[in-house]
Amino acid sequence: MNFIEELQWRGMIHGITPGAEALCRSGGVTGYAGFDPTAPSLHIGNLIPIMLLVHFQRTGNKPIALVGGATGMIGDPSGKSEERNLLDPEVLRFNQECLKAQLERFLDFTGAHGAELVNNYDWFKGIGFLDFLRDVGKHLTVNYMVAKDSVKGRWDNGISFTEFSYQLLQAYDFLWLYTNKNCRIQIGGSDQWGNITSGTELIRRAAGGEAHALTCPLLTRSDGKKFGKSEGGESVWLDRAMTSPYKFYQYWLNTTDEDAPRLLRIFTLLSAGEIAGLEADQAAAPHERPLQKALARSMTVLVHSEQDYRAAIEASEVLFGAGTTESLRSLSEGDFLSVFEGVPQADIPRASIEAGIPVVELAVEKTGFFASKGEARRMIAAGGLSVNKEKIGDPNAIIGSAQLLNEKYVLLQKGKKSYCLVRVV
Repeated sequence: MNFIEELQWRGMIHGITPGAEALCRSGGVTGYAGFDPTAPSLHIGNLIPIMLLVHFQRTGNKPIALVGGATGMIGDPSGKSEERNLLDPEVLRFNQECLKAQLERFLDFTGAHGAELVNNYDWFKGIGFLDFLRDVGKHLTVNYMVAKDSVKGRWDNGISFTEFSYQLLQAYDFLWLYTNKNCRIQIGGSDQWGNITSGTELIRRAAGGEAHALTCPLLTRSDGKKFGKSEGGESVWLDRAMTSPYKFYQYWLNTTDEDAPRLLRIFTLLSAGEIAGLEADQAAAPHERPLQKALARSMTVLVHSEQDYRAAIEASEVLFGAGTTESLRSLSEGDFLSVFEGVPQADIPRASIEAGIPVVELAVEKTGFFASKGEARRMIAAGGLSVNKEKIGDPNAIIGSAQLLNEKYVLLQKGKKSYCLVRVV
């Protein structure tokens, strides 16, 4: 299949300019998507344009990933209800390098259709303000720019000239890449349609050329909540230091039955036949959740690694399955804390754990995990209390330094799902 056909069956086309399909039919086209370095990591919403570039390259075309070192200083008003905070140049430079490293994981930079990374600061740094107004600004009227949704949505409440100019800067990116890299198509999310078509119009007026736009639908979840946010409202990042591989895995694993088929088409490289097979398996045994498991595996391996995927499964088994003390000790501190995030916690002095604490005292007086010593003793006698996933059979057992996980934690558990994380301070 060519690029357009690949996107069509995956449901990844929202808008497309006339002639783009014919342009992409035979391959060998250069196209780009842009990423502004407003944070030190991309998030899973950025995976939409990333996957567009991946499919673009896999169907015989040359992708360019543009890191907006210049436009990142301004901030894109598209989809924003208020002015962005401007970042310091040093922060932007750091963010740029982080984004470059992440983008290199998805695209092949070798061979005839090898991808290319560019930074628009490289061409904007040498352009004077008056030169830009004379050579670029005269080609697009204010009337044309105001008609764009990214501006109209902010018009009543006010938009600064800084953000108003963003549209013109992005349009010039396209013109520069058209002139210097023979770039013929820009791709992105549907909220970028106005900015992208400003670029095609600038190319037509300033260079007498023809270029094209293609956008993918913006994703929302079936429950109406914003895609890319965790249950707590935090963004799901690609950087493991900002979202652990375990949390990343769990985000995809918790996808609803309604969303999973669509997300598999958009975010994985599974074929139509493979996805159809998974859908048949889901219909036959929905409790096994094959769609969610395939999605979580594909995304964790794609963004992190096979090893991180296996570690996430092991971490999940610790929380929801049998688990052992050894499996707890095998987790990094980051994964351990991710697994037990939200679990009630209690702090105890290091001196007391080094001296040894009776398990009943730890479970009642030190943590409040049980309401009374009598309740704790009855639960222990019935085999209902575990320390670090090992059942405690003796109400007089002593918990000491040997039981510490990562040299600072003890995990109490009663029943199957009730936990208390004891932290030594």
